[in-house]
Amino acid sequence: MSAPAQPLAQSLVQSVDWLAIAPPTIAAVAALAVLVADLFLPEARKPLLGWTSVAGLTAAALMLLPLLDGDRSTFCLPAPARACSYTADHFTLVVQFLVLGGALLTALLSMTSLGDERRRIPAGEYWFLLLSSAAGAALLPASRDLATLVVALEVASLPAFALVGIRHGDRRSSEAALKFFLSSVTATAVTLLGISFVYASTGTLYLTQVAQRVQHVDGQLHTLAQTGVVLTLVGFAFKTAAVPFHFWVPDTYVGAPLPIAAYLSVVGKAVGFSGLILVTVVAFPSYADAWGPALAALAALTMTVGNAGALRQRATRAYSAVRLLAWSSVGQAGYLLVPIAAAGYSEDPRKAIGSTVAYALMYAAVNLGAFAVAALVGRTKSLNRLSDYRGLYGTNPVTALLLAFFLLCLAGLPPGVIGLFAKVTVFSAAVDAGLGWLAVVMAVNVVIALFYYLQWTALLFRAPEGAPARHRLPAPLTAALALTGALGVVLSGAPQLVLRFAATGLF
Repeated sequence: MSAPAQPLAQSLVQSVDWLAIAPPTIAAVAALAVLVADLFLPEARKPLLGWTSVAGLTAAALMLLPLLDGDRSTFCLPAPARACSYTADHFTLVVQFLVLGGALLTALLSMTSLGDERRRIPAGEYWFLLLSSAAGAALLPASRDLATLVVALEVASLPAFALVGIRHGDRRSSEAALKFFLSSVTATAVTLLGISFVYASTGTLYLTQVAQRVQHVDGQLHTLAQTGVVLTLVGFAFKTAAVPFHFWVPDTYVGAPLPIAAYLSVVGKAVGFSGLILVTVVAFPSYADAWGPALAALAALTMTVGNAGALRQRATRAYSAVRLLAWSSVGQAGYLLVPIAAAGYSEDPRKAIGSTVAYALMYAAVNLGAFAVAALVGRTKSLNRLSDYRGLYGTNPVTALLLAFFLLCLAGLPPGVIGLFAKVTVFSAAVDAGLGWLAVVMAVNVVIALFYYLQWTALLFRAPEGAPARHRLPAPLTAALALTGALGVVLSGAPQLVLRFAATGLF
C-alpha cells in the first residue's frame, strides 16, 4: 500500500515562485510589521508607521518590474492537468500596478488625514488594515481558481469595512460601515453559493478547467451549473457597485475618512472589475450569450443612474462634493462595464477587456487626484460642499488648475486628452461588438456628465463669497497631488502608454 502513496505525496509538494508572489507578499509583511511596531512606538513617533507603509507599498510596486519579462505561474497541479492557482501574466501585472499605485497614493493622503484626526483614528490599526486590504487587492488579479479568488476578495474587503468605520464616536462613519458591510456580506454569500454550485457540477475550482467542463456537464446537473454561473456573476456585480447594487456608495463615501473613500473609488472598483473579468472571460466564456446582454443592460443602467445622481447634487448641501464624486464613480463604473459586455459578443473577448483596463488606469489617476484636492479643501471646510470650492483659483491657483484638469479628464474634454481617448476606446469596443444602442446610451451619458463636471470647474474660477480661505499644503498631500497631476499630464501627452492595452488585449 505504500507504493501508490509515494506519487501522491510528491504531487502535494509544490515549488513556490517567490518572485511571482512578491508584490502581495511584501504588502502583507509590511502590514504585520506595522502592527507589531505600533505596540512599541510612543504616540509622538506614530507618523513613522505611515512612512513605513509608504515604503512597503513602494517596494511591492517595484517588485512588478522583474516580472515584466514573461508569464509566471505557481501553486500548480502536476502535469498533465497543469492548472495553476496563481498566474502573474500581463493582465495581473497591470491591475497590480493600478492597485498598489492607488494604495500608495491613498497612503500619502492618509498621512495628512491622520495628523488632522489623531485623536479619532488609531494610527496602528489604520495602517495595518490599509496594507492588508492592499495585499488582498493585489492577490486577486493573479487568482486563477475560484477559492483563491474569493479569499483574495474578502481579504481586500474585510479591512475596508473597518476602515470606513474607524473614526471613534462618529455616528455617520459607523452607519456607513454598516451599510457597506451588509451589502458586501450579501454579495459574498451569493458568490459562495454560486461557486459551490459550479464546483458541484464541474468537480473543479480552477478557472481554465471550469471553462472546459461547464460546457459538458451531465444533463441532470445542467440547471445547477446555470444557476451557479448566474449567482457567481451577480455576486461580483455587487462588488463593482453596479446598479441596482450601488445603494451603499454615496453614504459610505461620505461617512468614511476621505482617503478611504478615494481608495474604495479606485482600488475597490479595480478589485470588483478584475474579479468580474476573470469569471466571465476566463471561467465562463461558453455562457457569453447570457452574461453579455446582462452586462450590457447593467452598464446602461449604471451609467444613467450614476450620472443622474451626480446631476442632482446641490452646491450648498453638506458633503455635496464627496457625494458628487461618489455618484460620478457609479457612472464611471457603467463605462467600465461596457467593454466587458462587448467581450460577450466579440470573437476575441480578451482584446475587448483591454479597453476596460485602459479606462481604469485613466480613471484611477485622475479620480485620486480629485479626491486629493477634496482632502485639501476638507481640512478647512469640514462640510466639503461644492460651494466651498468657489474662488479656489484665487487662493490656491495650482491646486485649482489641477482639479480643473482632473474634472476635464473625467468629462473627456481637452486638455484632458487621456480621458477623451479612453472614452473613445470604450465606444469603439461597443461598436465593434455590434452594441450600437449601448454606444448611443453612453454618448448621452457623457453629455449629461459634462454639465456637472463643467459646473464644478466653473466654480473654481468665480469670485469667492466672503473672505477667501487659503489651504496649506502638507508634504504628503503635495506629493499625492504632484504624482496624480504628473501622471495625468504624461498620459494626456502620450496616451499610447495606456491605450496600447486596448489595442493588444491583456491575456
